[in-house]
Formats: sequence, C-alpha cells, structure tokens
Amino acid sequence: MTVESTAARTPRRSAGNKAGTTGTKRTTSTTKKATGAGKSAEPALVQLLTPEGKRVKNAEFDTYVADITAEDLRGLYRDMVLTRRFDAEATALQRQGELGLWASLLGQEAAQIGSGRALRDDDYVFPTYREHGVAWCRGVDPTNLLGMFRGVNNGGWDPNSNNFHLYTIVIGSQTLHATGYAMGITKDGADSAVIAYFGDGASSQGDVAEAFTFSAVYNAPVVFFCQNNQWAISEPTEKQSRVPLYQRAQGYGFPGVRVDGNDVLANLAVTKWALERARAGEGPTLVEAFTYRMGAHTTSDDPTRYRTDDERIAWEAKDPILRLRRHLEAANHADEGFFAELETESEALGKRVREAVRAMPDPDHFAIFENVYADGHALVDEERAQFAAYQASFADEDGGK
Repeated sequence: MTVESTAARTPRRSAGNKAGTTGTKRTTSTTKKATGAGKSAEPALVQLLTPEGKRVKNAEFDTYVADITAEDLRGLYRDMVLTRRFDAEATALQRQGELGLWASLLGQEAAQIGSGRALRDDDYVFPTYREHGVAWCRGVDPTNLLGMFRGVNNGGWDPNSNNFHLYTIVIGSQTLHATGYAMGITKDGADSAVIAYFGDGASSQGDVAEAFTFSAVYNAPVVFFCQNNQWAISEPTEKQSRVPLYQRAQGYGFPGVRVDGNDVLANLAVTKWALERARAGEGPTLVEAFTYRMGAHTTSDDPTRYRTDDERIAWEAKDPILRLRRHLEAANHADEGFFAELETESEALGKRVREAVRAMPDPDHFAIFENVYADGHALVDEERAQFAAYQASFADEDGGK
C-alpha cells in the first residue's frame, strides 16, 4: 500500500522570488496595537483559512499557494484525516498493551501536513517523536513508526530512503543534527534544504540555542519548525518564555514568523517561503506554528491535572480538519461521496495498522542488558540475573511461559 497523498508536491520556485525581502519584514512584524505600557505588542499570526473555513487574503504569502487546486485541497484533507486515524489507532493499541508508549499528534495535523507537503523530495527532515503527519508526507509507512514504541527496533525505516531521519527522543538534539547536515549541504554545493521539528518545550533547551547560533553564523539552509502546542508536558508556554517564541530568532540574526498552526494552507505557504529562503542562500528561519495538543503529552500523561476543559473546548472550535472541511464544502470542492470514500479508506488504514502491530514479535526482554558495556560489567550481570528471576516468577505450575 502506498501512503503518497493525492496532494501534489508544488514545483520549486526560482531563487529570485521575493522570499528574502519578506523574510526581513517578518522578523519584527507585530500588530500595531500595543497591549499597554511595558507590555509587548500582540504578535502577528499568518492565517489563510479562518476557523470557519473562510479563505482570507495575505499579501505576503498568498503567492505560495496561488497554484493550489481543488484536488490539492482534497489531498491535504485526506492527509490530515488518515494521519488522525492512524494516530487514534496507535493510541488505542497502547491502551490495549500492544505498545509501550505513544505520543499523539491530535490537533497538530495541519502544522505537520502543511509543512510536510511544502518539502521537495531532496530536502531532509529531522523530526522529534511526534511527527507522524510529516512521516506520512515523506512516504514512511505508518506501521514502521510503531516498532520503536513496541520495543522491537530502534526506528524501523531507512532514513536515506525518504530523507526522513529516525525519531529523536532526546529533547532538542535533532536541531543540532539538522544544522550540521545543512552546513554539509552548503559545502556540497547542493540547493536542497533541511527542516528540523521541535516543540515549545524543546525551545528552552541549550541544544536549540546552539543550533540557532551555528545556523546563523554559517548561514545554514535550515528551517526550524517549532510546533507550539502550548504545553511542555505540564509546563505552559508563558513559563518558558517572556516573548513569543518566534521572536527569539531576532537575537540570532535571522527571521521568525508565527503561523496559525491549525491552518493547513498557512503552514504550507509559510514553510515554502522559509524553504525557498534557505535554498536561495539566505540562511535559517524560525517558524512557530501556534497550535494545541488536544490529547495527552504521551499516553503516560494525564492532562486533566494541569489544564482546564474550557481551554481544550476553545481549541476544539479551531480544529484543523473541520476547518478545511468547511472550506471544501463552502467552495463545492468536495461532495458527500468524497467524504464517505475517505471514511472507508480511513477504517481500512486502522485495520491494517492494528493487524500489523499485533503481528510484530514481542520484544526481547533481555536485549536491554546487551551492549551496555563492550566487555560486560558485574553490575549489569547482577541486574540481568535479578530480571531473569522476576520473569521466571510468572511461569505457571506446568512450567509454561
């Protein structure tokens, strides 16, 4: 089964477009109205689709989606629906004991699909552990994402086959990997670009600050795509930064822009702009996708302990999938037959994922003790023996396992 979307990849624009001048402008762009003495101005938010599905004009970014067709819009909608269905199935599988952990992307589909579809095939992606929608856009089979969360492998796909790196669990480190890779692209004389995904919590990590410094100094062709889903586990964004996250780029000398993270068209346009800046030799860009994590941080988290239902309900009204569906229906770009067919495809995907996970082998319970030390270690041997005894305690009276 192929996971390639019906949303066509947009042809590359020439390096001589207006992205560079726009980039400088977006660095300090804020709304004119100040919030009061001593307070920062309200940050600008790039939006092309309102929560009601109405298309709004944007002089700076409309050109990047000017060639979007009705078929492309249906493809973007399909991407988001199928990604959400896969994500829901993975969450259910974890609850059933088939996966050890799962990090849901619920609510962040537009940020990931929009930015993922802005990429060229020769661009390279460095994800965290929640970029299931971007993986979909890169052609990584959804079932390959689940092996690590089941404990049967360390990734499950060849990064060079899709230019999509393995998931990174260490918070923020992938931004340094992306920067180094982008610096290598420059030395090779290639015109491709790199994109690094991270969250608002990771933006507080020292690795991210170092990546910003190196990318700016070496003018690396990298886009830093921050999905600000408002919560770093239980820590709200306002306790992580005194300024909007996108404004941090100013201190490093490159542009930053905040985009409506629940607007798939805006994410597509802004990411294309940032990638084209990178390919044109204009250096890095920070994109802050202002969105919301509708579910838990991971399946080991209980978000009801630190956020209110009112907050979640307010963001549900901005649902990225419902937003695009309203636009498709209002513009007569999709009929009930399309939505019904997609629902059937969605259920088939869920069934395939479920069957594939249950067919995976159980993890080797003792593999965790291997390769800790090259020549072995007495403490590890002791821990292995203790774990073996613990496992043996589950054997039944007949000696079965």
